[in-house]
Amino acid sequence: MNNKTEGICIYCKKSFAGNAITRHLSLCEDRKKVNNTDIGNEKIFLIKSGAGLFWVYVEVNASDSLKEIDNFLRNLWLECCGHLSAFHIGEMTYASSPDKSYDDRSMNIAVGKTLIPGMSFSHEYDFGTTTDLGLKCLSQRIGKKLEKVKILARNKMPDFKCKCGQPAKEICTECLWERGPEAMLCKKCAKEHECDEEIFLPVVNSPRMGMCGYTGHENEE
Repeated sequence: MNNKTEGICIYCKKSFAGNAITRHLSLCEDRKKVNNTDIGNEKIFLIKSGAGLFWVYVEVNASDSLKEIDNFLRNLWLECCGHLSAFHIGEMTYASSPDKSYDDRSMNIAVGKTLIPGMSFSHEYDFGTTTDLGLKCLSQRIGKKLEKVKILARNKMPDFKCKCGQPAKEICTECLWERGPEAMLCKKCAKEHECDEEIFLPVVNSPRMGMCGYTGHENEE
């Protein structure tokens, strides 16, 4: 499997390696032109989120709540069975269902009250079969308030291969934890695999791939 990923900048439409996107977005002339004409007084944060081969860069309003980012991540990558989730920012936990006994706080708090540029934080979805995401607030700008969380760049589908060399389409969840990449199967090998096909899950562009009952979302490319 190729351990590198690429994504396309929405402004210049050029493709960049995942480790080059941060620098590109800070220098992209097409983005600068758009932002220079974006008149407003809303503080807007650029945030990177990801895990392994999966990543996304987004802009969010400082006045948006953490709950709105949580909903975005669920809709993009995570939602399968309505599991609980939480952000961990500094020493604080902001939970989808706060537990006062653990001193949890609500996600209904403005992003601008919890984050500053340069700050790293994390998100977890499903406290049983957990998907952990690392996030970082990269920078801020002033502009017109965004209507919703805006994707600036996102990884293309990684090049997952079956052991036979063909593109992987299915994951055997029984074999996943012991055999790792060998649990990824093309259509032909999936038919010949010794495990029951009822435990297969599809290969999708999400860090939750192969977990719980996750089958992907329509907006995954």
